[in-house]
Amino acid sequence: MNRAADNIRILAASMVEKANSGHPGGAMGGADFINVLFSEFLVYDPENPRWEGRDRFFLDPGHMSPMLYSTLALTGKYALDELKEFRQWGSPTPGHPEVDIMRGVENTSVRWDKAIPLP
Repeated sequence: MNRAADNIRILAASMVEKANSGHPGGAMGGADFINVLFSEFLVYDPENPRWEGRDRFFLDPGHMSPMLYSTLALTGKYALDELKEFRQWGSPTPGHPEVDIMRGVENTSVRWDKAIPLP
């Protein structure tokens, strides 16, 4: 358990350092709880990410996004090369994740109602 949490911490800190942008503190501090949640409590089917009976992990993903991406990388949803692109324009790992249920991102903190004019 500790090794997985340590990997989450290292990946999160590395992502922020490489991007030269972001805040690693929350992600590093949350590594233990997210590891326990994903490994012992959350019910989901890795083969069927859209399974309606799955548990959903929601958080305000801005400052905690490195933790989320690191955890999802350890479950096979993101490649290490994608983590290296954290917070880069057009990256699959933006600083505020967008919903991508197939990759384990269940919510976003982006306000689409403000970003896209409604008719």
